[in-house]
Amino acid sequence: MEVGENTAAALEVATTFAELGLAPEILRALDDMGYNIPTPIQKQAIPLVLAGRDLMAQAQTGTGKTAAFALPLLQKMIAHANTSASPARHPVRALVLTPTRELAIQVHDSVATYNKYLPLRSTVVFGGVDMKPQEAALRAGVEILVATPGRLLDHATNRMVQLSQVQFLVLDEADRMLDMGFLPDLKRILSLLPAKRQTLLFSATFDDSIVGLANSFLQHPLKVEVARRNSATELVEQVAHRVEEVAKLDALLRCLKAREISQALVFTRTKIAADKLGRQLQKRGVPTGIIHGDKAQVERLSALEGFKQGKVQLLVATDIAARGIDIVELPCVVNYELPYAPEDYVHRIGRTGRAGTSGLAISLVSPEEDRLLVAIRKFVNRDLVETPLPVVEVARPVAVPYQAARAEREPVERVLPDHEQPDSEQPRRSRRDPVCALLLPPHKVAPDRSVA
Repeated sequence: MEVGENTAAALEVATTFAELGLAPEILRALDDMGYNIPTPIQKQAIPLVLAGRDLMAQAQTGTGKTAAFALPLLQKMIAHANTSASPARHPVRALVLTPTRELAIQVHDSVATYNKYLPLRSTVVFGGVDMKPQEAALRAGVEILVATPGRLLDHATNRMVQLSQVQFLVLDEADRMLDMGFLPDLKRILSLLPAKRQTLLFSATFDDSIVGLANSFLQHPLKVEVARRNSATELVEQVAHRVEEVAKLDALLRCLKAREISQALVFTRTKIAADKLGRQLQKRGVPTGIIHGDKAQVERLSALEGFKQGKVQLLVATDIAARGIDIVELPCVVNYELPYAPEDYVHRIGRTGRAGTSGLAISLVSPEEDRLLVAIRKFVNRDLVETPLPVVEVARPVAVPYQAARAEREPVERVLPDHEQPDSEQPRRSRRDPVCALLLPPHKVAPDRSVA
């Protein structure tokens, strides 16, 4: 059953979180964060979840979908809240499954924030880190568990977690879980849960695979769609530049310099390409982080935290690794390489233009990527404006000491040290520091103020 325009209009009568019937403790936490007005997906989903219905919800990233399921679940679990120290009094009642470690951490952080004035316990488990701290948290008892499928099954196999009392199941970014091959793991997890439960499925797209998953796991679900089917956010300016593959690095820096972009998330298709681009940018003196599936968890979290704090100007990422990145006022996303799947283009540009702010998506398109651009245009049903690369004037180098020049972000004439000079008896040579004219401007990153 779909929630059509008339039904949706009726559900959106509420204009504040208080009117949605949430408890004072939850409203207090939201007030601390400065949130008073629910987003469209929250207005539609929260009453349905409170009514006990299974739900299929489609919404663009940055629309507040985490709060759309977390707030009503907390509300429904208040009856079970207690301050007992006994783990038996704190069984897992709500299970939230996410496809990636970064997204799991992000969702749990949001849940913990909304839950700050309630005696409900929560934790998060994911792979790539030591299991012992996670086991200790599980043994202590938690009502809300956020997990990636693989690590959850590890704990279940080791009898560290019991799922027999789960009343609420959330599949977050279900489309990505299917893309990553988690369907067998999901089926194993479902076999450990009670048949009688409330299940909520959130997805950026509703293709046939998602509908099939919903038919298997949900009971007579209501369907809520906030965005047009497969639509790209209207708040994002989308431009494309025709660039030869070998010229993309300079084109990237020119675009950012010309538009005075303070921070950007840069997408590549592969881990190898992400590593290569990241190293090239670092050699240019641009503060750059790299995240992909082969990076150690501590490296990924460090890069992401540096990006959120504004210490990193460019974050180079593959599609899977970037799914957990949620920064409200991220000004720009760059498709350094176009994705093979048009759906991934929508996910990528959804990282900017969030929570009502405008954003920019730049695509650098090589001749070999023409067919990918055609597929994206057809999928999003809009034309990506093709514009010439901006012209950036390069200042003349100034002969000043190398380290001082880098600190001031000035053009430099670097004299190579003796150990870098050629063996032949040639005059001492110099080279231009490529960072001179293309470094990004100093930037300020606004705090993340969205309801995740």
